[in-house]
Amino acid sequence: MRYAAQRAGIGVLQLGVLLVLVFALSEALPGDAAYVRFGEQATLDDIGALRTRLGLDAPAYERFLSWAGGLFTGDLGASLVSGAPVAETLTRALPVTLVLTVVTLLIVVPLAGVIGTVAGLREGSRLDRALSTLTLSLQSIPDFVLAIALITVFALQLRWLPATAIGADATTLLTAPALLVLPVLVLLARTTCLLGRQVRAGVIGALHSEYVAHARRLGLPRHVILLRHVLPNAVVPAVQELARVGDGLLGGVLVVEAVFAIPGVATEVVDAVQARDVPVVQSLVLLLGAAALLINLAADLAAHRLVPRTETRR
Repeated sequence: MRYAAQRAGIGVLQLGVLLVLVFALSEALPGDAAYVRFGEQATLDDIGALRTRLGLDAPAYERFLSWAGGLFTGDLGASLVSGAPVAETLTRALPVTLVLTVVTLLIVVPLAGVIGTVAGLREGSRLDRALSTLTLSLQSIPDFVLAIALITVFALQLRWLPATAIGADATTLLTAPALLVLPVLVLLARTTCLLGRQVRAGVIGALHSEYVAHARRLGLPRHVILLRHVLPNAVVPAVQELARVGDGLLGGVLVVEAVFAIPGVATEVVDAVQARDVPVVQSLVLLLGAAALLINLAADLAAHRLVPRTETRR
């Protein structure tokens, strides 16, 4: 409980820093919503009047306090472009991103576990070298390059799968899983490689440990050693790596949604940045950052629980 409280406290401080950074970076965007809406043909008076109406002429600290204060009451503000509450944008886009992310995680965890375990149990074999070569090769390919290659082959040439998911919502993605195949494959490539290599390293380390050697001397069956001694100890670094995989997955979702035209959170962020719709940018980027913080917090707590630490009193 003490460790959980300490990590939660650090998470709160990180979230506070994130609030300031998101606002500062949003302010650093060139131009604003008033200029974007009018374009280059507008007069300074027109732009000034619209900036006043949108509240963009208020001092930066006032706008920050207003935005941060609204977050604590659940008020994310309103879009400067459409005037609709940001919560409506979030309600529309978040389920789509969650479907894409959850489906990927449900596949990547067991897949990486199997690949890493098989490679680790056969260290140095042809299968191990083949899997290591494949994972390193896939890990080195940027997400957008792999996405374009898959679209070219499976959507444009073979016409087996759709190239985009324009206009799809969360329900459509679940009822038409063909829309998810190519995006999920792109997300699986890098994440499976990262997590699988970590599982492999953990399995190899456990197999060479003294406690496994002692279990063998006791004559325990191979499957008992694997299930009770090797895998439980190999999973701890894999859990911590899963947090980094989760961070990478959030970045991958940004690319995948943009390439496949999936109307999720990342797509809304890109559109909002182009329109200089600062309230939407701030809220959605803060959501992604808070998700990364929660993923890392959960991974730290899980790893701490799997390997209990003892305090030495002097």
